[in-house]
Amino acid sequence: MALIKEVRGFTPRLGQGCFLAENAVVVGDVVMGDRCSVWFHAVVRGDVNAVRIGHRVNIQDGAVLHCTYERAALTIGDDVSIGHRAIVHGCTVHDKVLIGMGAIVMDHAVIGSGSVIAAGAVVTQGTVVEPGSLMAGVPARRIGPVSPELSEGEIERIARNYLMYAGWFTGG
Repeated sequence: MALIKEVRGFTPRLGQGCFLAENAVVVGDVVMGDRCSVWFHAVVRGDVNAVRIGHRVNIQDGAVLHCTYERAALTIGDDVSIGHRAIVHGCTVHDKVLIGMGAIVMDHAVIGSGSVIAAGAVVTQGTVVEPGSLMAGVPARRIGPVSPELSEGEIERIARNYLMYAGWFTGG
């Protein structure tokens, strides 16, 4: 069973139909929407500030979601995929975003809806990513728009697939 822990008087609140892997960790001031999944070795830490997660968000293996004490909360929209070993810290991620494997998104960054943060990219503190942007590199820079093929073939496909994968573990 996942580690769900109260911290500083805050107990995580999970929506309907969420899947948490046995070794996932969710602590503190975390509010998660319906049908989210937190995969193996992923950590969602609401110990120092608030973490708000929308519906149908998948937080893949080894990802870390955290905040900065009294400075930067974390807000994630609906239908977001956070890739393996990504770090998402004290920022705002709007709806239908793919954050690639090993990517880092820092405090006060804002990721616009329909964007892709490529694997290994580093979105630096305070960066504002316009909706529908494809970002890559260190530091991340806009390399173009997200095409309809990329949106359907990656953002939407991965979000749908993770709903299916979670069903394999929950019997749903």
